[in-house]
Amino acid sequence: MTMKFTFLGTGSVKAAPVYGCDCPVCQRALANTDYRRHPACGVLEVNGMRLLIDAGYLNLEQKFPPGSLDAVLLTHFHMDHVQGLFPMRWGMGKTIPVFSPDDPAGCDDLFKYPGIFDFSQKTQPFETFVFQGLSITPVPLVHSKLTMGYVFELDGKRLAYLCDSGTLRRDVETYLQTHSIDLMILDCDQPPLENAPRNHNDLTRALQIFDQVKPSQLVLTHISHNLDDYFMRHPDCLPENLHIGYDNQTWSI
Repeated sequence: MTMKFTFLGTGSVKAAPVYGCDCPVCQRALANTDYRRHPACGVLEVNGMRLLIDAGYLNLEQKFPPGSLDAVLLTHFHMDHVQGLFPMRWGMGKTIPVFSPDDPAGCDDLFKYPGIFDFSQKTQPFETFVFQGLSITPVPLVHSKLTMGYVFELDGKRLAYLCDSGTLRRDVETYLQTHSIDLMILDCDQPPLENAPRNHNDLTRALQIFDQVKPSQLVLTHISHNLDDYFMRHPDCLPENLHIGYDNQTWSI
């Protein structure tokens, strides 16, 4: 069987185009929708099962007809990762399970008024669980809010989704090094910075993670217009097997 991941969004919290910005990146995104970036999230499909990973994309209720989502998996409860759930929760029909870190604060009133979503499935660091035949291992990430990345395993192949991460914890780095990763999706918010950012990777740290973990392929997401500007000016800056993610792009392993 194949794991197929499709980006719904690859943008940072500002996404692109940034409101009122006249930089080349934002002007390009205004002129050509192929370069627009929605909030970082995606869909993982395995043998007819469809798992939404994060939910920052607006109008989810229009993109996914009733019955087309089997579950939602959240990395954390910042608004740009859950905002698409707010209107969708008032729908009718089958309850949709939501797997998420055990953050009692959640986001706004999602827990108080969950609607069609069931938020009772809490993920714990390194406690593997299975959903419809897919093995999922949560790994703790360094961020300003309780955050998990996830390693998906199927038939010996592994996909790691690590979004909104600062410097990798040593135990997470070790886990990834000892469980060969075929495809890693990693947040990279900024171009190379002199000092490491607190809550996201810049390109320098993303390259370090690529070198340390050695996934077969690494795709960058959670990209800001600042980083896109750097890529426009340095089109050949990435090594082989490290790629820029784009909205609607699909990867399969």
